[in-house]
Amino acid sequence: MSKRILAILISLCLCLSTTACTTTSSTSTEGTNTSLMDNTNFPRNNIPDGRYEVLQASFDDLDGQYTLMLLNTPSGSNSVYRTNNLRMARLTDEQIKEGQKTYVEIRGNEATMYLTPDFKIEYIHNETQTTTNPETGKQETVIVRQQSGFWAPFAGALAGEVLGNLLFTPQYYIPPAYSPGVPLTGFGGYGSTYDMAVERYRSQYNSIPLVEKNRQVFRTAGTIKNSPGSGITRVRPDGTKATGSGFGASNLKTSGSSSRLRQPSSSSFGSSRSGAYRAIPRRSGGFGSRRR
Repeated sequence: MSKRILAILISLCLCLSTTACTTTSSTSTEGTNTSLMDNTNFPRNNIPDGRYEVLQASFDDLDGQYTLMLLNTPSGSNSVYRTNNLRMARLTDEQIKEGQKTYVEIRGNEATMYLTPDFKIEYIHNETQTTTNPETGKQETVIVRQQSGFWAPFAGALAGEVLGNLLFTPQYYIPPAYSPGVPLTGFGGYGSTYDMAVERYRSQYNSIPLVEKNRQVFRTAGTIKNSPGSGITRVRPDGTKATGSGFGASNLKTSGSSSRLRQPSSSSFGSSRSGAYRAIPRRSGGFGSRRR
């Protein structure tokens, strides 16, 4: 009888242990997935990994996001790719002679773009100011003006003199310091990691890049908003594209009620921006000049 009771007790203990282990394992897995989701703030792209020709490209100094318009993407996938993790390299002279055009190699949210020397990236500059919201009484940062220019990372002999063979090796690049109405040529910082590029920029200008300042504002204020409820509309009077030249800007009237800044829809390129600000993880970055 005692043996039978002992056997029953052992069975109950084993059942309880198994249940506890299963619950702990399930809880741990759910916690890990939630953490991964919370820390993954990359833009969502519906584009298979591969190599695509780049028609246009833009860089937004608010959050450091690159937007690429691609050619020959598969049917059913987007033609616009967005990333905060883009390395760049110059095409070799041999590739250019063979007719190779600017293209990008995509691997998930990481990408490497190979550029011709004359390829220009649209540079979107945001001017912000801190104001007190009359409705809440809290300090918030609003975008009051947005300007559009161009950045040519590998234009002229300047880049070649600085980097030499590194010019053809994928690197992280930071644009030169922004100046209204002045085309950006070369780079403000470069490196095999984004942090190295930032440090080279700091050494060149004795200041961190504008995009890093904007990220610090976001981390401090928690949000960056458009000034008017209708959002920002950028105007380029001459209608040129990112591979051409010209500048445009839009002024925004400051108001108490502001819509949050949101990512433009995947169906448009270079569109006006309004709605929820996206938090961007810090990537791991000088030399450059502005052509006058």
